[in-house]
Amino acid sequence: MCKVLIADDHPVVLLGTQTYLNARGFEVVGMCANGLEAYNQILALRPHIAVLDMSMPGLNGLDILEKLSQSKETWKTKVILLTMHSELSLFNRARELDVRGYLLKDFAMDEMEKCLQEVRDGNTYFSKHLAQRLTFGQAEQDPALEQLTFAERKILELVSQQKSTREIAALLFISEKTVETHRSHIIKKLNIPPGKNALLIWAMKRKD
Repeated sequence: MCKVLIADDHPVVLLGTQTYLNARGFEVVGMCANGLEAYNQILALRPHIAVLDMSMPGLNGLDILEKLSQSKETWKTKVILLTMHSELSLFNRARELDVRGYLLKDFAMDEMEKCLQEVRDGNTYFSKHLAQRLTFGQAEQDPALEQLTFAERKILELVSQQKSTREIAALLFISEKTVETHRSHIIKKLNIPPGKNALLIWAMKRKD
């Protein structure tokens, strides 16, 4: 039986996905509410497939995919990303990291079974709705942001939401020192003039 791990920070989605998969003959061996737990459970349980929400506390779906792609282990859990994000840059990055399935949440229940079957059989499955839904997103429109890492973009987004360093650290399960290091790198890469709250001011102006 195909063993599947699922991860989503919304309990209702998590339970609903478990019920859906069990009813279709898949064995759900793990359920996780944050990315760090999901990554550790993948290493411990070695499921055939991991269905991961793109946006989770700790590590997001792309973070986990990147870590797994760098693993020297001979086994490889196949990853399906379940997401509300339709930015082309995220989809392209996922493909670079050998994602095996990519589903948009709006249509996930219509395509989940087919996606799992294809991935189980060694194929890939990308939502048929991607062609109509993919957008270039802000990162594609602003060349300056292309030089930022995914983690730096994530922190920049939280800064634009007026989150403090302490709040960002808590949301991402990293230290405040790490957040400050990322902030410094962002300021340097974007050539933001020094000043009090310079990054926040830049992020808020861009958001407007």
